[in-house]
Amino acid sequence: MNNEITGAEIVLKSLAEQGVEVVFGYPGGAVLPIYDTLFKQNSIKHVLVRQEGGAIHAAEGYARSTGKTGVVLVTSGPGATNVVTGLTDAMMDSVPVVCITGQVPQHLIGSDAFQECDTTGITRPCTKHNYLVKDVNKLSSVFHEAFTIAQNGRPGPVLIDIPKDVQFAKGSYVEKNKIVIPPHRLFEPKPNFEIEKIEEATEIISKSKKPIFYIGGGCINSGPMASKLVREFINLVGSPVTMTLMGLGVVASSDKNSLGMLGMHGMYEANMAMHECDVLINIGARFDDRVTGRLDAFSPNSKKIHVDIDASNINKTINVDVPIVGDVKQVVEQMLTIWKNKKYKLDQEALSKWWQKINSWKDVDCLSYNNDSKQIKPQYAVQRLYELTKDKKTFITTEVGQHQMWAAQFYKFEEPNRWLTSGGLGTMGYGFPAAIGAQVGNPDALVVDIAGDASILMNIQEMSTAIQYRLPVKIFILNNEYMGMVRQWQELLHGGRYSESYTDSLPDFVKLAESYKAEGLRAKTSDELDDVIIKMMESKNTVIADIWVTKEENCFPMIQSGSAHNEMLLSKDQKQDKKSAEKGKILV
Repeated sequence: MNNEITGAEIVLKSLAEQGVEVVFGYPGGAVLPIYDTLFKQNSIKHVLVRQEGGAIHAAEGYARSTGKTGVVLVTSGPGATNVVTGLTDAMMDSVPVVCITGQVPQHLIGSDAFQECDTTGITRPCTKHNYLVKDVNKLSSVFHEAFTIAQNGRPGPVLIDIPKDVQFAKGSYVEKNKIVIPPHRLFEPKPNFEIEKIEEATEIISKSKKPIFYIGGGCINSGPMASKLVREFINLVGSPVTMTLMGLGVVASSDKNSLGMLGMHGMYEANMAMHECDVLINIGARFDDRVTGRLDAFSPNSKKIHVDIDASNINKTINVDVPIVGDVKQVVEQMLTIWKNKKYKLDQEALSKWWQKINSWKDVDCLSYNNDSKQIKPQYAVQRLYELTKDKKTFITTEVGQHQMWAAQFYKFEEPNRWLTSGGLGTMGYGFPAAIGAQVGNPDALVVDIAGDASILMNIQEMSTAIQYRLPVKIFILNNEYMGMVRQWQELLHGGRYSESYTDSLPDFVKLAESYKAEGLRAKTSDELDDVIIKMMESKNTVIADIWVTKEENCFPMIQSGSAHNEMLLSKDQKQDKKSAEKGKILV
């Protein structure tokens, strides 16, 4: 037929119809037909990374900072296996990504051909859905379906594996509005989306004496309106609210009701309030083990309400009294309507006593630390970074470790989608490529990767990407020459035996930056810190700021491994008891 086009052309046409503006990728033999077609058009930008793992993390950063779907294009075999970590990361943190992988021609599948692997088999456990496309005429419908699945319900990654012969073959293109997606592959809210349970939950909240909201990343995934509605509802109720690592920014840090982050390195007052509340309202969080601590001691006397779009999260780890399966925006909108219509109001005397109790926990000042007039404390470094960047449109990414927790504790987020970190999988090497993706999606914003000296080396090759595309990403390294969180656990759980957690041969990060034709800065003392941050902010180039922080600083507060969430270690002067430490060895 005259209107037939190649599979490679169908790929690009599908992406264009989906509104894709940028693809992160790395070419190879099995995707050369697609790259050849990419060369012949100008509507879709391609960002060439230096390793496929960088592509998937960049797509995550792009997706989370813009609300769009990230797109990845890599070759077969090692190209596909290199994205597995990022796919798993996106799966656990509910990030919409469509990953396109090349595959050897169909007649070679199963023959151990060059750069062949069972991509769909390998990625089945770490994607929402995946496809091996054997018919070019089904290619466009697969693409449109893939984007819908990635974005629908609980977002997540979808992989499309395309044999090379399918890319060369000619077939017909089908527009997305003509695609019928099987209902079982999509989340469809119930007609009244559990209105009876929503009414029950709202009534329970209205009768509570010591309520607390527990907000997770699902609120961000539901879109900006969801966060606005959550804020409105919380302020209407007047209840305290705490957020997970992934939920930071849903409620502004400056909000009078905010208790900050909860969990293993969360705020003392947040964890204590969660333990002693009488009604716990979980909206868009999944009762992660970093939050709950010992399950049998988690919020033992509370009625629990759980709003989640993913039914599999309900009663998975914590049994709840009122489960509500639905989209955050829709459910909270209903709760607001019911609250206003029935003119609910909390018992103000009881609420006042509850806030008094919470304020007494706040008086503990759990984030206090002894600042040093000369050496830079990592907490102080993040504080100064926040103070000097808070008035700008700033996106913060992190790697994983102590620096990640200090960033969550000391950088204050007033809006959603400004905090990009690897929560569920805890992927070292996430932050820098994620910052590249965020910068591509937000070219006029200030994007800072708060990094550790160990984790930045996981994907340091992406400096070349940042330079090639003139992306003014800032890398702010809290350099203590240790894998800090590993060292902290070794100190607390393993008798101070620092097995392989000290790095003897770190590069000179300033010279490393300069070797990439970027800008390198360094601060060794507190007096130098502000000048370095200001120079970093004002620079129009990619910058590595090497911040020498105290080497053996631990991250507190901390829920001791194997302990309940109200048993918190507040300072390094306190020691773990042997019993807890022994249990914790298997529970870190």
